[in-house]
Amino acid sequence: MNRLLLSLILAAPVLAGAAPSSQVAWTAEQLNFVKAGNAQKGQALATSCASCHGDIGDSATPAFPSLAGQLPTYLFKQLQDYADGSRDNPLMSGIAKGLSKQDMADLAAWFASQPASSEASGSADLKQAETLVTRGDNERLLVPCEVCHGNDGEGQKLDIPALAGQKAEYLSATLNAFKDGSRHNDVYGKMRLIAKTLTEKEIEELGAYYQSLK
Repeated sequence: MNRLLLSLILAAPVLAGAAPSSQVAWTAEQLNFVKAGNAQKGQALATSCASCHGDIGDSATPAFPSLAGQLPTYLFKQLQDYADGSRDNPLMSGIAKGLSKQDMADLAAWFASQPASSEASGSADLKQAETLVTRGDNERLLVPCEVCHGNDGEGQKLDIPALAGQKAEYLSATLNAFKDGSRHNDVYGKMRLIAKTLTEKEIEELGAYYQSLK
C-alpha cells in the first residue's frame, strides 16, 4: 500500500501542471442544476438518441456506449465536453452543440433513471483484470481500479463513470483512446497516465471484466 500511496505522490507534480481537460466546474450550483434535471423531458429528447444508444440507453452495438444507469453528472459532463470541444467526436459534437444545458441535464436524468445494462462476457479467464481492479500493480505504481470506479464498477460522484455492464469492446476502445491520447477529456490526464501503462491484453480483459459485472 505504501507503494500505491507513493504513486499518487509522484504523480502529483505532473497532474498539478496539467490542464484540466474539461470546462465543467463542479460547484454546488452546478451539481444542484444537474440533480434537478427533468427525466420526463429527457425521455422526449432521447428519442433522437435511440438509433445509436437504444430506446432506453441500452446500446445494441459496441460502437456506441450504453447510457442506461450511468451517473447523471458523468453524462452531463460528457455532453458539455462534446459541445465545447474538450472531447472529440464529429457526430456527438454536432448533436451536443444543438442542446441547451437544460436539455443536457434532462437527458442525463432520463438515462440515469433507467436500469443499467447487463451483458454476459463468456467464460474467459479474467484473473489478471480482477487483480488490476482489486489490487492494482505495485511494480507499475498502479492503484486498483476500484478505488475510483467502486467495488462493483458503480462509479462515483462527479466525473467517474459507472463501468459495470458496459460493452467490453467499447470499454477497451475507450482505454485505447486514452492510451494514444485521442481521448483527452480526463481531468488532469489521470486516465491517460493509467492507460499508457496497460498492455493490449490487459485492456481487453478489463473491458470483459467490467462487462461481466451485474
